Order: sequence, then C-alpha cells, then structure tokens
Amino acid sequence: MLLISNNLGVLPRPFFPTTTGRDYTLSPYLNELAGFRNDFTVISGLSHPDVDGGHSTENCLLTGARGPTRSGFRNTISLDQFAAEKLGQVTRFPTLNLGVNIDKANRSLSWTRDGVLLPAQDSAAALFRKMFVQGDSAAVRKQLQRLDERGSILDTLLDDTRQFSRQLGSNDRARLDQYFTSVREVEQRLHTAREWELRPKSETNQTLPDDITDKKLFFEQFELMLSMARLAFESDSTRIVTLMVDAFATPSFKLKDDQQTTDGYHNLSHHGQAEDKVRQLEDADQLQMSLLRKLLQNLADRSEGGQRLLDRTMVLFGSNMGNANTHDNTNLPVLLAGGGFKHGQHLAFNRDHNKPLCNLYVSMLQRLGVATNEFASSTGTVTGLVTV
Repeated sequence: MLLISNNLGVLPRPFFPTTTGRDYTLSPYLNELAGFRNDFTVISGLSHPDVDGGHSTENCLLTGARGPTRSGFRNTISLDQFAAEKLGQVTRFPTLNLGVNIDKANRSLSWTRDGVLLPAQDSAAALFRKMFVQGDSAAVRKQLQRLDERGSILDTLLDDTRQFSRQLGSNDRARLDQYFTSVREVEQRLHTAREWELRPKSETNQTLPDDITDKKLFFEQFELMLSMARLAFESDSTRIVTLMVDAFATPSFKLKDDQQTTDGYHNLSHHGQAEDKVRQLEDADQLQMSLLRKLLQNLADRSEGGQRLLDRTMVLFGSNMGNANTHDNTNLPVLLAGGGFKHGQHLAFNRDHNKPLCNLYVSMLQRLGVATNEFASSTGTVTGLVTV
C-alpha cells in the first residue's frame, strides 16, 4: 500500500472527469494515464466529515481526526499505522514514512495511536542505507545494545507505575491499564526489532542514490522518493509506504524545459484565476500525473508471485485540499490504482454531501488483509469498488 499526498492538491476542474461510470471520458489530467485506464479508479465526492480549516487539515488526511482547528485538538492513528498494528511486523520495517521538501517537525502523514507525529524520512541515501547496507559486527552489537537499553527503561517504568497504581481509584487505574497496554506494545516492537537486527538485510543491484537537496528541484525529488518506495516493495523491506509531498514548504521550483515558476507553490495555489499562475499550476499538475504514470509503468513491468507488482500494490494519490485557492477541504482529488481492484471507472458521489473518505480506507484495509469494518469516520466501504 503506497499512500501519496500533495498537501496543496491539484486544480479540480482539469482533474475530475465530467462523465461517470466505466465509459467516462478521461479528464485533461487523466489523459496522461490513458495507457493505464483499466488500472485505476478516480473517485469524486469524498472528504473527511468535520475536517476543515484549510491547511490545518494536512496532518489529518490519513487519520480523519475531526476538528483540527479546535482548541486542544489531538490527532489520531493514521491509516498506515492502523494497518501495521493489525498485520504485525512481517517485514523489517512495518511502515516507511517518506517526504519531499517536508517540514518534518510539523507535518506528516503518519501518526501514532496517541496522536504523535512520526517524522518523515526525506533522504533517499539514508533510506537506502537503512534498507540495504549491513553494518559490521560492531555496528550490529551497538544497535542491539541500544534496543536492550530501551527495553530496560521500559521495565523500570513499568515497575514504578505498578507500585503507583495501588494508590489510585478505579477510573485512574483503568487509564493506567491503557498505558500499560501501550508500553507492552512497545516492548513487543522492541523484541521484534531485535530479531530483525540479527537477520541479514535485503540485497539489491541498485547503487546508493545521491540526495537532491535543492528544494527547487521539486519533481526530481518526488520521482526519486517514488523510486525508493518501489524499491522498498520489490525488496519486501516493507508492505506499507506513505509519502507526503510538502508543496506548502516548496519555494519557486523548476518546471519543464528548465523553466522556473514565478512564485512559491503555496502562493501559486492562491491563484485567484490569474492566467499565468493557473498555467504554471497546470504544468505542475501535469508533471505530477507524469510521475504517477511512470510509477504505474515501473510497477507493471515487475512481477511478483506470477503477477504484476502493480496488481499486488494499492497506490493511492490524493490530498487534503479539494481546492487550495479557496481552502476548500471537500470533494478531495482521489485516485486509486492497482491492488487487484476492478478499475477503469469514475465513481462519483454527491459533491454537496460527500461520502467519508474513510470508507475508501476500509475497502483498502480489507484488501490488505485487515479484518475490520470501520476506521475513523467510516460508515462502511466504498460502493462500487470491487476486487477482480
């Protein structure tokens, strides 16, 4: 499962088709994906109930946590972490959380059950070393020692809190039991991490990539991180990857033919129908669709278990922004590709009374093998989305 978000979205009019069903006419943007028409579904009329406030919603795309602008707001568990909890650690990394031009301290697609931000990895080289470069015996011993030290801290913490719990009333004791459960889960993850540290890492014939640190090379960074996600799936280093493309934090950037935008991505998104800004955004959106096409092609060209890797991989492209120009958080742009669904359609729900985006998440979780009928604000699954 690969979950991709640009936190400024795309221009809605050229993205969404004007017709529906399986005989729909491809929109200008989706024409870029024409060769994969039967490998993706575009969905309109989805959003998160009570998740509004413009840019404040960017951290809620995979959580659906309500009221991000309210006082005392706390995020909830994200789709990737929920899936990883249910599936258990069957790969070296339960999930990988990646970013492009991302403000790592404040933005992420990935959040813990307690609503804590998980920082994104924005270095392709560091990610490559993490997945494939085996340390020497001394480095492995050092890492095992770190894991053991963390375990001993948790042991001490549990001993102290158990003594403290005898002084508490029933309500506080129940809350402390929830805390104990969380600590036990961390202990289990540390134990699993120790086991994986003793195993050799996956091998690859790819070379260590060079990081692209210039924020102006936005699409080059985007393409590089997509290739790293594909490599993670090919090597079975993980089954779940998130990728936040932080357009909000992106300054003026390079477009095609070495053309550079006249302003930063965020300022362009507030175009006010200015022709020059809209034209630049259209070029940027077309480049995004081009990168998505290349990703689908790369996944289709590789096989696993007698199937195309694309058929075994759900790729979700979307955004918390339905229209960045007006800070609208409804009618979100959503495209789902691969994963063994019966694609080739435009599923259109009511644009005035949207269906919960989390209904799609439930459908994806079930396809991933997670036995659940609900997630966050869901009311069921997505009607019309069926597997092959």
